[in-house]
Amino acid sequence: MMTAKEFLYRHGMSPEQIAPEIYAPKMAQSMREGLAKDGCMLPMIPTYLRNDGEVPQNVNAVVIDAGGTNFRCALAHFSDGVCRITEMKKMQMPGIGKSVTWDEFICFVADCIMPYMDRADRIGFCFSYSADITPEIDGRVIRIDKEVVVTGSEGKLVGASLLEELERRGCRGKRIVILNDTAAVLLGVSATLEKEKYSDFIGQINGTGSNTCCVVPMKRIGKLRGEGDTGIIVNIESGLYDGFPRGDFDLELDCESNNPGSKHLEKMTAGVYLGSLCRIMFEAAVNEEVLSAESGEKIAARGHFDAATIDAWASGEDLKDIAASERDAVFIREICLAAIDRSARCMCVNLLAIALLNDSGKDKPVCVCAEGSLVQKSRHFRPLLEHYLHAYAEGVFGRKLELTVGYETTLPGAAAAVLLNK
Repeated sequence: MMTAKEFLYRHGMSPEQIAPEIYAPKMAQSMREGLAKDGCMLPMIPTYLRNDGEVPQNVNAVVIDAGGTNFRCALAHFSDGVCRITEMKKMQMPGIGKSVTWDEFICFVADCIMPYMDRADRIGFCFSYSADITPEIDGRVIRIDKEVVVTGSEGKLVGASLLEELERRGCRGKRIVILNDTAAVLLGVSATLEKEKYSDFIGQINGTGSNTCCVVPMKRIGKLRGEGDTGIIVNIESGLYDGFPRGDFDLELDCESNNPGSKHLEKMTAGVYLGSLCRIMFEAAVNEEVLSAESGEKIAARGHFDAATIDAWASGEDLKDIAASERDAVFIREICLAAIDRSARCMCVNLLAIALLNDSGKDKPVCVCAEGSLVQKSRHFRPLLEHYLHAYAEGVFGRKLELTVGYETTLPGAAAAVLLNK
């Protein structure tokens, strides 16, 4: 009978196909092309945010996190190297269940933060929806999606709209920056570290979705015609990268997704896709009689698998719920582990490509500021990623990358963004 390794190889799904020593230089070249001009395979989007120097201490900022299903806001300040969040409010995002207009959304935000306005002049707004960041570090909305419906939002400036509403209420002289969650992770984690110990910083999201960002001197961003060595954070739309070999089941997953033809790398790495990818592989294995029909019935009855379930099965847990025999249990465990392994290899390539792009990590390590359910909770992903970073980044390319995993860094990152940049 065919083993899991043979099955994966037959369908072009072997983790070993993702060879960091081959693909990291190629991805780094795509990043260079993305810096030079728009319309490339790998967009490199300037955020205009700097990460220079130490964050001012004991200076209040209002922080906002709007994304997914939850809206949060609070007061924040840094003291003794720690970000202190106080008076936090958490509620459902407007536009869930019932649509709201753009003006209603902005009024909602203003209502939430008005109690803080007498204690802070700076506002850091993590806006985790599609937006173009302007040189003023405002965000022009492309679309608001997920489960949220805000009509009339396209083309609106988030920061300018909020400041206008605050001024209408008598709150003048406020300053605001708009950023996304990946930049917030980089800023939130690095703000609590001794920056001089590191040669570079990378922001990494690896959870439901995946993305990265890095710091690049403005003079290297050809499409900006920038000058000098001032470094700004660049959002790398890593999930869009399509330079990796994809197997039969990657193509099938892409076809059944709600965005076919897009986000190839994200579909190979992100937690939201790992369960679906494994389900597709199990169903194919049943059809090819590699897995038994009895296990096929259990798989069909189970329906949707999430990343946490895949991680448990990769650890040998709860396999009796899905496997009709010991042999099937071994096959399922190895398929799940291989999916996580390949995800870690892809992310190793992504991170190593950034170090090659910036020629960093030689004398002092690169700090990878990471957050997300896979890197935080999976029993396999982080150990595998750190193993590959050591084996390939350090062992092959002579670069040292250190993973620093943050927790709930969005609000501290929003605070660091506005304190360092306004």
